[in-house]
Amino acid sequence: MTAPLSTLAFYILAAFAEIGGCFAFWAVLRLDRSPLWLAPGAVSLALFAWALTRVDADAAGRAFAAYGGIYILASLVWLKMVEGVAPDRWDLIGGAICLGGAALILWGPGRG
Repeated sequence: MTAPLSTLAFYILAAFAEIGGCFAFWAVLRLDRSPLWLAPGAVSLALFAWALTRVDADAAGRAFAAYGGIYILASLVWLKMVEGVAPDRWDLIGGAICLGGAALILWGPGRG
């Protein structure tokens, strides 16, 4: 079984790889960037898929469900750090609720 910190590290890697890969497509399709952005975007999405398979969970659906909370938090960090938009209090409260839900899914009673 993977240690909780290792699981969290793989989730964080997966989240930023997914966001980066999706942002590459966003940049091409919405921001008129060069289609050359798609190559690193595809590599980033492959890294996302690999990282998500490294999470120790008894079922893929449970791993994916818990990942949702991490993805939301990482998206808020991306919003601030890359796009320069400060999350508001509702973003932060919602992110905290989702992160709590992810922790329950992974580490609730009877689990790891």
